[in-house]
Amino acid sequence: MQDAPEPRATHREVELLETLRAHGGSARTARLAEILGVSEETVRRAVKALAKSGLVERVHGGVYLSNSEALSPVGMRLGTRTQEKLRIAAEVARLIPPGSSVFLDVGSTTAFVAEALIAHDDLTIITNGLHAAHALAGKTDGRVFLAGGEMMADVGGTFGQSTIAFIQHFNIDTAVFSTDAVDLQAGFLLSSPAEADLARSVAALARRTVVVADGAKFGKSAPIVAFPPEAADLVVTDHAPKPAFRAQLDAWEIETVVAR
Repeated sequence: MQDAPEPRATHREVELLETLRAHGGSARTARLAEILGVSEETVRRAVKALAKSGLVERVHGGVYLSNSEALSPVGMRLGTRTQEKLRIAAEVARLIPPGSSVFLDVGSTTAFVAEALIAHDDLTIITNGLHAAHALAGKTDGRVFLAGGEMMADVGGTFGQSTIAFIQHFNIDTAVFSTDAVDLQAGFLLSSPAEADLARSVAALARRTVVVADGAKFGKSAPIVAFPPEAADLVVTDHAPKPAFRAQLDAWEIETVVAR
């Protein structure tokens, strides 16, 4: 089993990204220094490094997130690229047989997958996502388990060691993960360390790991590697990836399915 991947940004840079995320995607340098308890020069160094990676944009006296959609609350993202996500969700639902046990994460595309699974028979759904749980609760003849843990309101889900421990009690046939970005070298990226910790743990448990990613995610960037790319079995997307991405997915032995 491979070692857990390291973040693609330093601890300070990840902390700064998390702070920007919690404050709506932008903040003044002085305010970031105050929140993080560091000097403004320390903030400027972290911002400079993140700007080189394309994760933030610098403005006079402040900074804002470049990929603000990936770092926005999931409730807002549910209303973006809806048709693409509906197609992806329908395709994933076709790949899951009745009687399966399925993990769904907190992503907006995964919430659409939850809706698409309502008509399935005898599913066991395990999720740490409030949107997925709400979409299925009382609407399916299967069972729905919502993992406990620390609530992260901005992403609409629970996280932490208690969340992971709860999920580890289940025999998971298929785990469905969303992603903030797909990178040619690093693979599937997330913006939150807590999301990545959970993704790594669940991917190691599941018999099959499915990543849902609309075409806009390919070539984007985020600071944390979700899990080794070889841990994924299938990518479901709405458009055929560009040749370079398709070749890399093939090299990782990941099947690519384009939603009809």
